[in-house]
Amino acid sequence: MRDKIDVNLGDRSYTIHIGTDLLKSSGEFIYPILNRKKIAIVTDENVASLHLSKLKKCLMEMNIEVSVLILPAGESTKSWQYIEKTVEWLLSQHIERDDVIIAFGGGVIGDLVGFAASILRRGVRFVQIPTSLLAQVDSSVGGKTGINSSHGKNLIGAFYQPQMVLADISLLNTLTSRDFLAGYGEVMKYGLLGDYDFFVWLEENALEMANGDVEKRIYAVKRSCEMKANIVAQDEKEKGQRALLNLGHTFCHALETATGLSDRLLHGEGVGIGCALAFETSMRLGLCSQEAPSRVRAHLKKMGMKVSLSDIPGSLPNPEDLISLMKQDKKAVDGKISFIMARDIGKAFILPQIDLDLVKNAVSYTHLTLPTNREV
Repeated sequence: MRDKIDVNLGDRSYTIHIGTDLLKSSGEFIYPILNRKKIAIVTDENVASLHLSKLKKCLMEMNIEVSVLILPAGESTKSWQYIEKTVEWLLSQHIERDDVIIAFGGGVIGDLVGFAASILRRGVRFVQIPTSLLAQVDSSVGGKTGINSSHGKNLIGAFYQPQMVLADISLLNTLTSRDFLAGYGEVMKYGLLGDYDFFVWLEENALEMANGDVEKRIYAVKRSCEMKANIVAQDEKEKGQRALLNLGHTFCHALETATGLSDRLLHGEGVGIGCALAFETSMRLGLCSQEAPSRVRAHLKKMGMKVSLSDIPGSLPNPEDLISLMKQDKKAVDGKISFIMARDIGKAFILPQIDLDLVKNAVSYTHLTLPTNREV
């Protein structure tokens, strides 16, 4: 069961391959793009313990020389410390500009390795093999790479496209339920921002997908990648419509910073809460009906996901301080924050200026009023 999607960017175009057991054929996919039989893999401890031996075996069967760097798992790895370690290791392995690096892991590894590839020798080619749902539908596609700063998430980075993406659906079988559902936050986002019919499909099929239905997983990943590829092809460096992909993310990144970029809140969980906040704010602005945010929250609850700030363990800053964190968003211009709002499900748009008091009220409402959701 295999499919593919092309990301059309002229001489930077590439293909996203989607299907089952792609890892077993990784050598066949990668060998044709090599200039010499040498490759470097960067992964994390969790992925290495589960999948690294299979990837190495497939490449070595093609007589490819393989070197591996294994980094700690977790968001804290997206830092100056580990970008330096990665770049210095790649140089020690004599990786040249025409060689290929494999980013083998979830969003953290994909972002870090993509950034390392962009700055090493002014640009080395790399391949994304995403191992999480979140990475397969979002971070591995589109060329956003980077690391975090003490000032906020993803504030240091570059736009740098991979040579190809191998999205092996079989790898999702080893995810914990929490990690899979965190990735689902990004899948749901695509329906909310621009495809009402896809959101309806998710309402009807997402539980079966979460429970392991392979065909539905492939469809969800394919549709998500199609939507992202189309938007990226039109606006690679986020000068306009690509910003729609940030639905829920301004809220999310502030919450991630507030929780110390820790496992108190996974990125996709923050996206889910952020989407609910975006629709709540849109309703308070008179842009959409009361039904829309209620429907978003109902779907999150049905999936057993975090819905509101009250579902995040531990204390959080007050609404005013959360808004201050939002002002550190990398998309801020002249100190003003653009928000992605919605006129309805599937009808998101960019709002350059917004009444921050309404944002504060929406945050306060979801923090203090909504019942908690402890199914996760």
